Amino acid sequence: MDFEQLIDKDKLPEHIAIIMDGNGRWAKRKGQPRVMGHRAGVKTVRRITEACAKLGVKYLTLYAFSTENWNRPAFEVNALMRLLVETLNKEVKILNKNNIQLQTIGDLSRLPDRSRKAMENAILETAKNNRMRLTLALNYSGRWEIAEAAKSLAQKVKDGLIEPQDIDNEMFASALTTYDMPDPELLIRTSGETRLSNYLLWQLAYAEFYFTPLYWPDFMEKDLHEAIYTYQNRERRFGKTSEQLDE
Repeated sequence: MDFEQLIDKDKLPEHIAIIMDGNGRWAKRKGQPRVMGHRAGVKTVRRITEACAKLGVKYLTLYAFSTENWNRPAFEVNALMRLLVETLNKEVKILNKNNIQLQTIGDLSRLPDRSRKAMENAILETAKNNRMRLTLALNYSGRWEIAEAAKSLAQKVKDGLIEPQDIDNEMFASALTTYDMPDPELLIRTSGETRLSNYLLWQLAYAEFYFTPLYWPDFMEKDLHEAIYTYQNRERRFGKTSEQLDE
C-alpha cells in the first residue's frame, strides 16, 4: 500500500519526535560491530529528515544521545562522539541545500570539545534556513530538563520577579528547552521497545505514540508515511468524548 498517497497534507503533524532505537541490535544481527549500526543509522537520519521536509513537516526532533548513554562502554561512546563530528561536517551542506535549520536540546557542556564545537558551528551555519527545523536531543533527558526548568522558575521567585502562584502550565513550558517549538503530535519509536526512555516527558503529554519493530537503520520513507497515515486516522480527543468532537 502506498501510504504516501493516502496522507492528508492538510492534517500533517506539525512536530514529529523520534526515538531512534536499534542501531546496535541491527549491527549484531549482521555480525558487525555496534558502531556500524550507528553509521547505518546516520543514513536513516538523512533519509527521514528529507522525507519529512518533502511532506511539509515543520519540526523534527530526534533522540540522538541521552544522559544515560554515557553508561555504555567507553569505546562505543567515543565512537559516537567521533561520528557526531564527522556527520555534522558532512551534512551541513545538505541541510543548507534543503533549507533545513539545525538545533539541539540538552546539556552540551559535557560533550567533548570537538563534538560541541561541531554542533555549534552547524547550528550557526544553518541558522537562516526556514523550511523545517531538525533538532537533535544530545546529552538530554526529560527529567533533567524538568528539573532545570523548576530551578529557573524557583530562582525567579527568589529574585522577586514572579510569585509562586504565577507559575502555570504555560509559564513552565516557557522554561523548557523546547520553549519555541510546538509540542510533538506524533512520537515514533523503532526497534519494538514501547517506553519513552526519559524523552520529552512534559511535551509528549498528548502525543500519539507509534511503535514499530523495525530497527532504526531499516526504517524507510514508506514506514514514516505509514506512521503518519496511522496518526491521521486516530481520534484525538484531548479529554473530550467522541460525541463532543462531532458537535
